[in-house]
This record gives sequence, structure tokens and C-alpha cells, in this order.
Amino acid sequence: MSEIFDSAITEFNLGNYKKALVLFDQTLAIEPLHIMALIKKGNILGKFAKYSDAITCYDIVLGIEPQNRLALVNKGLALHYLQRYDDAIVCYNMILETKPDSAITLYNKASSLVRKGETKQGLEVLQAAIDVDFSCKYKARTDIDFESIQKTNEFKKLVL
Repeated sequence: MSEIFDSAITEFNLGNYKKALVLFDQTLAIEPLHIMALIKKGNILGKFAKYSDAITCYDIVLGIEPQNRLALVNKGLALHYLQRYDDAIVCYNMILETKPDSAITLYNKASSLVRKGETKQGLEVLQAAIDVDFSCKYKARTDIDFESIQKTNEFKKLVL
């Protein structure tokens, strides 16, 4: 079983997602609650824009490990792509309760807040992300999630 999983990881890392998906499914046929296989399968489904299916994988993981940060952040992203920003923010907040300095989580939360029209709070959270990881400043400059506010003085002050 571990050989199949290891092969799936190799294919995933090489960008052979369809092949990796088949191997992760084989792993899950043998061990249906294999945490990393479920998370990686969710990642692949997300890459194919099958966000609801990806969320199903993450929910299985969260049923076993409710605080699994990898499953929570990925579920949050999938929800964000489905424009379910409030639900995405719930996932991010669960991570931030135990890891308040998670730059990627803060950044993703800022993206969801801005997308749902809560610009002021989104910029505050983006500032917190930048305070933790300065590279968030550069990422935000070209991120489509911030496109609607890129010309505002508040955003420019934050990222330029």
C-alpha cells in the first residue's frame, strides 16, 4: 500500500495529476481514511476546479482530525473559489485560533474578506499577513482577489 501512495506522491510532485489521482484512489480503496491521500486527492480535484468534490475529501479528514490545518486551509480555498466567502473565513478562523501567525491563512482570509466587500477589515488582515511574511505584500499586488481595490490609496499604501 505504501508503494502505491509513494508512487502517487511522486506523480503528484511531477505534475502528473491524473495519474496521481488514480494512485490516490487506489490507496483510498485499501485504506479509505488515509489522511494524506485524501488531502492530496482534494488538491488534485481543486486543480481540476472540482471544488465540491475536493471539499468532500477535506471534510472526511476533518471528521477524523477536526483541527487538521492543511485540510482546513484547502477547504477554505475551495470554498473561496465557490464564492462561499463566509464559509471560507470560518475555516481560516479555525486555523487562526491555534496559529494566529499563519501568513498564508491571514492572506487567504484577507482575500475572502475583500471579495465579499469587507474591504476595511480585509486590508487590516492583509496588513497582519504582511507583518508575518513580507512576501505577502508582493503577492497581493498581482492577486486577482484584490483587483477591485488595487487603485485605492489604502491598498497602494499597504503594498507599494
